[in-house]
Amino acid sequence: MKISRNIGRGLIVITILVLGFLVAQPGFAKEVKMEVYDFEITRVIDGDTVAFRADFLPAPLKQELSIRVYGVDTPEKSWRAECESEAAWGERASQFTKDQLNGATKLQVAIYKWDKFGGRVLGDIIIDGRSLRYMLIDNGFAREYYGDKKESWCE
Repeated sequence: MKISRNIGRGLIVITILVLGFLVAQPGFAKEVKMEVYDFEITRVIDGDTVAFRADFLPAPLKQELSIRVYGVDTPEKSWRAECESEAAWGERASQFTKDQLNGATKLQVAIYKWDKFGGRVLGDIIIDGRSLRYMLIDNGFAREYYGDKKESWCE
């Protein structure tokens, strides 16, 4: 009896550890399939949002859509920022995205799904075969974000 009770407790501990690992590793649990297109990028809105030509939309709709990079949050710019340092980081993140797009030889739009707010899609921008999502994170301009409570950039 004592052995089976210990085995049961051991399984509970292992289950808790595995679940804890999955929750603590959002990138591991949040990979999604995206469809890649050769749409023309028209402008950078901020560090994690750009616009692309959407000639496939019917008139009278605007022939442009915005894509927010899925799985990241970059600092806000100007009046949307909570503090001056966030605004400055937001401008730097936007400039980083502009620089990456302007220096590219091949740009692609990878679409995941419609954003919960409508009017834009979630996905990624593929720059010469590299993910803008990972470039933003690797260079310190973004944090992983999947729609939960945002962490402040002002702390």
